[in-house]
Amino acid sequence: MNPKGDLIARLVALGLGTPTFDAEAEGPAHERTFRVTVRAGGRELGHGEGRSKRDAERAAAEDALERLEDGNAEEEEQEDTAAPQGRWPIYAAVLEGALETALELADDDATLDDVRRDAARLYRDLLADLGHDPEEQG
Repeated sequence: MNPKGDLIARLVALGLGTPTFDAEAEGPAHERTFRVTVRAGGRELGHGEGRSKRDAERAAAEDALERLEDGNAEEEEQEDTAAPQGRWPIYAAVLEGALETALELADDDATLDDVRRDAARLYRDLLADLGHDPEEQG
């Protein structure tokens, strides 16, 4: 289970870009507590707390994923039973692989937008290879 990676993949697929994790440490070194806020697309998505920065980031990512799921459940209740045209299903592991591949193949001077665009193209191509075409939904 990799909540932080899953969140990154989910947000990129939703077109919200990569998240930022803002951490604050409190307390003395032997009893330090970290609080993390995760943001993307100009809004706060989740909060987490832990004894290490890593644990707090994981908790914040889990919180954000839960909130995204809750938001999607509410949206789905309001929509028809048919999936919206042009929407791709989210396969976190496949998207994460597409992102990693796009990053590995990126030129040294590539921008984050270049990598996102290449990752989206790779993801779309992988879905097409699996027989899924978002243009045919509806």
